Amino acid sequence: MSFISGWLSTAKVFAAKTGEKAPSYGINIQQLVSMITMVVITVVVVLIAFSVYRIIKLKLTRKVLFPITTFLLVVVVVLNLAINHFSLIINTSFSKQQVDQHLVAEARQSASALTEMIESEGLVLLENKKEALPLEKGNLNVFGYSSRSVVYGGSGSGGGAENDNVDLQEGLENAGFKVNDDLTKFYDDRFVPREKINIHKLVGGDFNSHEPVVSEYSERLLIDAKEFSQTALVVFSRNSGEGADITTDMAGYSGGSAGKHYLELTDDEEAMLHLVKENFGKVIVLINSSYPMELGFLKDDKIAGALWIGNPGSVGFNAVGKALSGEINPSGRLADTYAYDATSAPSYFNIGEFPYENSDFKNKKETWHYKYIDYAEGIYVGYRYYETRFVDNQTGQTDEKLYGETVQYPFGYGLSYSKFQQEITDYQSTDTTISLTINVTNTGKIAGKNVVQLYYTAPYIIGGIEKSHVVLAGFAKTKKINPGESESVNLQLAVEDMASYDDKKEQAYVLEKGDYQIKLMGNAHEVIEAKSYVVPKTIVYNQENKRASDQVVATNQFDDNLGEVTYVSRSNWEGTLPTEMAKPKKASKELLAALQDFSIKEDKEAKPIVKAKHGLTLYELRGVAFDDPKWEQLLEQLSVKDMEKLISYGGFSTVAINSIKKPATFDSDGPAGINHLISGAQGNQYTSEVVMASTWNQEIANQMGQSIANEAKASNITGLYLPGVNIHRSPFAGRNFEYFSEDSLLSGKIGMEVVKGASQKGSYSYMKHFAMYDQETKRYEYPTGAATWSTEQSMREIYLKPFEIAVKEGETRGIMSSYNRLGAQWVGVSEALLQRVLRDEWGFRGSVITDYYKPQYMNIDQSLAAGNDLVLYLLPTKLKKETTATNWGQQNMRKASHNILYTMVNSHAYDVVETKVPNWILLYSGLNVLLIGTLGFGMMAFTNSKKLRKKKELARQN
Repeated sequence: MSFISGWLSTAKVFAAKTGEKAPSYGINIQQLVSMITMVVITVVVVLIAFSVYRIIKLKLTRKVLFPITTFLLVVVVVLNLAINHFSLIINTSFSKQQVDQHLVAEARQSASALTEMIESEGLVLLENKKEALPLEKGNLNVFGYSSRSVVYGGSGSGGGAENDNVDLQEGLENAGFKVNDDLTKFYDDRFVPREKINIHKLVGGDFNSHEPVVSEYSERLLIDAKEFSQTALVVFSRNSGEGADITTDMAGYSGGSAGKHYLELTDDEEAMLHLVKENFGKVIVLINSSYPMELGFLKDDKIAGALWIGNPGSVGFNAVGKALSGEINPSGRLADTYAYDATSAPSYFNIGEFPYENSDFKNKKETWHYKYIDYAEGIYVGYRYYETRFVDNQTGQTDEKLYGETVQYPFGYGLSYSKFQQEITDYQSTDTTISLTINVTNTGKIAGKNVVQLYYTAPYIIGGIEKSHVVLAGFAKTKKINPGESESVNLQLAVEDMASYDDKKEQAYVLEKGDYQIKLMGNAHEVIEAKSYVVPKTIVYNQENKRASDQVVATNQFDDNLGEVTYVSRSNWEGTLPTEMAKPKKASKELLAALQDFSIKEDKEAKPIVKAKHGLTLYELRGVAFDDPKWEQLLEQLSVKDMEKLISYGGFSTVAINSIKKPATFDSDGPAGINHLISGAQGNQYTSEVVMASTWNQEIANQMGQSIANEAKASNITGLYLPGVNIHRSPFAGRNFEYFSEDSLLSGKIGMEVVKGASQKGSYSYMKHFAMYDQETKRYEYPTGAATWSTEQSMREIYLKPFEIAVKEGETRGIMSSYNRLGAQWVGVSEALLQRVLRDEWGFRGSVITDYYKPQYMNIDQSLAAGNDLVLYLLPTKLKKETTATNWGQQNMRKASHNILYTMVNSHAYDVVETKVPNWILLYSGLNVLLIGTLGFGMMAFTNSKKLRKKKELARQN
């Protein structure tokens, strides 16, 4: 009866004590299915008893009838138990059948329009020799296999539905161009679907090249093409995704060459490009890649222009066509450094699979090793390396020749069809803040937008704290400026943000005395104007003088993550830069013990939790401060069983809790759009995150957050696993499409706005992956999690910074922890990361969810103590008795429940709950009635037929 009464209570509409309109609580799917299951099992037990009774009484042939009857009845029981166990998965899978498709279509239409806008501001003009662009509308030849195998986005959680996307040819024709159909057919005839040659672990892409050899281009095809137009557009695409990093050797791949990596042109692509250059007067190149390809070939004078377009998503190719025609004036800026040689990045030798060779263990039938990753480059990631490597430490001067031979396009680079002039018109400074006004004037002939970039150069002491020569300090995107007109842009820089983290001596942020150059720059290399800010005396942000933005002082928390690694130093480039690929290592006995330590460290002194009934509902805590005493009262209403369900069943949904009237919620992947991997619900495919970052436009990022939340609400989805703010540590990292940039500030500011926008429309976001999760190699085959070694300085200044910005400025209420370890410890059990830094220092209020649960090494019970609250898993994860049956464990469960519930209630969860029984439940109930009825009818019929035969037998005898 408790199941029935519990279920009936979930269908009621309850009144909040605040006097607000009563929200709908909805259906508790788990209890509803449990009730049906209990009723069915009860009926089946009665049927079994009745069957046994009839078989014995009627002396039927037990060898035949009893096993058959028992088998059929057991099937019914097992089926119901299984459905009960998997009920939330089933409900999640069928969730998209319950939504209003008209609302979904409306939201998606708005999202598509925004996607085109994002692409229009994110595409980057790389080359425009002799103002070859924009093109006059007319006939256009489009070359390259990639022109018919474009990459709209990535794969896995960051993927999207691509069936209805606007392709390149459509985008060009929509912009007024006429495309050579013979070339389109030429490539279509040779098309190989990616799905058939997938080499990634999770739905997507391959590294094969299918560019036709030049001998396949017939003389007639080329003659007709030249007659059609003297302008040729050449397309090069690169793809990768979740589950695989980019290959550094194309040997063995179709169309590949030994010794070449995937970010270079293949031999066949080079030959095709040469063929086009020799036959056409104007050659324009499109780079359809979110990964920094080697683009030295663009410097050839026969290449008139080039556009980087990233991954344009659903309708982004409309914007590409408009940019080529001049309807759009390119205003994007690169979010990564483009080197002539991608392998020149110091991270190159430390991305991959590197085992501890003395750590064999069995995983099922296979032998595995614990693995490691050395972040040996320290802070010298992306432009922080390239802009520092060629600077003389004594004079501060850059060797421009060496720099120019190494870097093709600096971070922040981008051209326009117009010309802009920037100047600092006002500069004010105090001990805490630097304020600038920059006047931006359009001195060209075409209206357009411009990007203002502010950097600083800190004084460097040889052998002292490591410092990049320039660091991005702020940025802004102008509105559209007409020719001859100007716009003033205001930027502010907190002085404390120029401090470097000293993890050796002071173990704190330090603002060293000296001259700080505040630089207005066109990109990370081109200085427009500079101002001087002098710090007369070194400032240490320690216990007596914490940074204003911190809740408690920031001090060393990750000394155990340093490892035995030689870290790069600008005081000794030649002696510290890696020169060969990392090799297998031997782990010490202490390290092996730490890697294998899954123990639970219980606090025996913990006090018991208080349990009481206060009559509160979760909805009454909406908008109530996290530390309000009312929360403690609500939490006292939760049973241990309630808390265990809430914590352990967080895979793409959260459960309903009757005791506090919490509705169930649906959560979805979606860095590039709604992408529910369980229900199959998919929304608009937005551009890749790299394109979003390349807009350098925080306003449009906020709009994207609002848009995806609107789509989520239309699909009855509340939570979003987005955005990804890991760093482009290496050009070869397979998931770079799903992350914004190589720079922490740009990543943090854009990501923060996405979260804020989603929150404004009622969705909570789990920003991922926290932290130091910047490669994909063997990710799904890590039954152990890779040990990540790094300096605390690089962690705080590079890898943690985007999350810090989102917490402090975006007030994000969700974080997703990652698969890897910090040193020997899985991040989910790192109290230093999840409690002392995330919550104590930064002031985070909300919940932390795991990435998809790996029971081999994710110590969930210990993670609750550390601050990891929710388990992303499709089945209930059983917590151990050390958690459920101890004061310590129950206190941890209560803390996690507080975090989860605070995240949930401050969302639109109550607006999208299910208030009617899902169709699959009705089908499930009907099937049970049919099965039980059939069995019952069969038994009755058999009994009646037996009686009838007896009567007939007696009649014959008489």
